[in-house]
Amino acid sequence: MSGPMVLRDAIALPGVGLSIPVRAAKAKFSALLEMVARGQEVTITSDGVPKAVLSPVGKREARKVFTGMGDYLLKQPIHGGPSAEEIVRADRDGRGW
Repeated sequence: MSGPMVLRDAIALPGVGLSIPVRAAKAKFSALLEMVARGQEVTITSDGVPKAVLSPVGKREARKVFTGMGDYLLKQPIHGGPSAEEIVRADRDGRGW
């Protein structure tokens, strides 16, 4: 019984797919979860603007895990120039400290 009520509030947006306003989504969240569990992807909108996508578990690819910048930075060429210590020392010497 809740399926048709959800579909009454849902619309198909070009390039987005099945969409439902946030207020209707809040009122019919359990029914939305059932639709998503059956494989339907649903976009939640606010003032007509897509804000979130509900999709079945396992449908999307796993995200790449961020492991830090260490390896990337170690591969960068050294640009040369004075070290931070040398810059600070020159600044202090210039001030007469």
